[in-house]
Amino acid sequence: MRHRVRTAKLGRTGEHRNAMLANMVCSLIEKNEIVTTLAKAKAARVVAEKMVTLGKRGTLHHRRLAAARLRAPQRRFFPRTKGVSGKQLREQWGKEHDVVRILFDVIAPTFQDRNGGYTRIIKIAGARRGDAAQMAILKWVDEPLNEKAKAAPSPATKPAPAPESAGETEQASEEAKPVEDTPAAEESAEATAAEEQAEAQADAPEAEAAAEESGDTGDSEEKK
Repeated sequence: MRHRVRTAKLGRTGEHRNAMLANMVCSLIEKNEIVTTLAKAKAARVVAEKMVTLGKRGTLHHRRLAAARLRAPQRRFFPRTKGVSGKQLREQWGKEHDVVRILFDVIAPTFQDRNGGYTRIIKIAGARRGDAAQMAILKWVDEPLNEKAKAAPSPATKPAPAPESAGETEQASEEAKPVEDTPAAEESAEATAAEEQAEAQADAPEAEAAAEESGDTGDSEEKK
């Protein structure tokens, strides 16, 4: 029984499958992206991200582990060909085809601040003619982690309020100041108080007369 065995067989033997995935990851390192079926892209992504983890460690031991897994031994002999010296051929091969050097010196340093998710799979619309297989693009994540974090701020953080202009702050401070008592204000307050007192004195006799009339009516009703 194959309990907890998640290895995608891809219709190949183990040796054939490992060789195919190694070639796919080497092509990904050289070209930065490859087009393949969705099932192969998911299987190659696992190997590619493990190679980046080795590249981030950067020791000689991990270089040898990556070269063994990718089946890419170092080429040592470069004979002179068509008038081109062996030194030039060695330099050209190192820049374009030395996948271990490219992995450790070019790709891995760009992912030092990222803890995983070094590759991206993009599905291609439609299907391949012949077997109707779902196609996909496997590529490196080229978006820096810091820019991505700045582009999508967390909803919990609220933007700080914009600073008010100098005129608005001065106006608000003037409105906040208490109004000082002036002589004109005191005179107007005294005048209004005197008018209210005079009105109250004028209304007092009328109120007394109304009270007397209500008392007389009440006595007459009692007598009856």
